[in-house]
Amino acid sequence: MEIRPIRTETDYKTAIRRIEALWGAAQGTPEGDELDILATLVESYEHEHYGIDLPDPVEAIKFRLEQQGKDYRALVGVIGQRTRVYEVMRRARPLSLNMIRRLHGTLQIPAEVLIQPNRKQRRPATQTGVRKTRTPRSFRRSAQ
Repeated sequence: MEIRPIRTETDYKTAIRRIEALWGAAQGTPEGDELDILATLVESYEHEHYGIDLPDPVEAIKFRLEQQGKDYRALVGVIGQRTRVYEVMRRARPLSLNMIRRLHGTLQIPAEVLIQPNRKQRRPATQTGVRKTRTPRSFRRSAQ
């Protein structure tokens, strides 16, 4: 059993292959101990090199509602009245601290996910890719 720190992608792939070979080893055996150590090293390497961002708060709320088979109406009373719920879900209004507390308590969504600022979705561009703007009157040609 030669265990070394995982510093490179090659070390990582070697450790993954060894974990696959040891998979299913009984706990308390030398193979089981090696599996535990390698799994911890790989987890640390993946966290450092392949980190996963937290989800958008509104997307996390939608996902949890979908998991529970509910719709936005379930948020009335948790976030506020119906109009407040739709403002939050359309990203027109950020979550307040009280809303975050109630969502965390009711839907069990981690607070660190809800605390993040909303990631605004970009508006779709027009068909030509350029938004039309109005020309000021001073620049318009007179119709003569």
